[in-house]
Amino acid sequence: MRQIELHRERVVLRRAVHGMQMAVNVRVTDFLGVALRGIDDAQMLVLAHRDPSLTIPLCVSSDRDEIAAAWRMWSDIFALPQLPEHDAREPAPRRRRHNAIRARRPKFLVRRRRGDLPQSCDDLQGAR
Repeated sequence: MRQIELHRERVVLRRAVHGMQMAVNVRVTDFLGVALRGIDDAQMLVLAHRDPSLTIPLCVSSDRDEIAAAWRMWSDIFALPQLPEHDAREPAPRRRRHNAIRARRPKFLVRRRRGDLPQSCDDLQGAR
């Protein structure tokens, strides 16, 4: 079960995942637009996101005039484009998993000075 708060600048989704309560803040600019979806004999307006779990239903109706008016209204409120027939099954692009920090040297190794190695055995005896 999700609780959804809609604001002009952001959307807050409150839900429980494995018994832990969490709130997800999503900026309205992160959404693709207000999309129209057909279900059986009715149509549904959704706030479409590239991640299907963040797509939010806005309105369900079988009256075409009511859906068209609501589509314009939600699009104006959020300043997002109207998207025709959004399919929720299209996959989101894969996220990059490269860790840029992993290739760096640890901080204490950056501070340390590198010692010079002796070139020959004579250098070792002279150092004593």
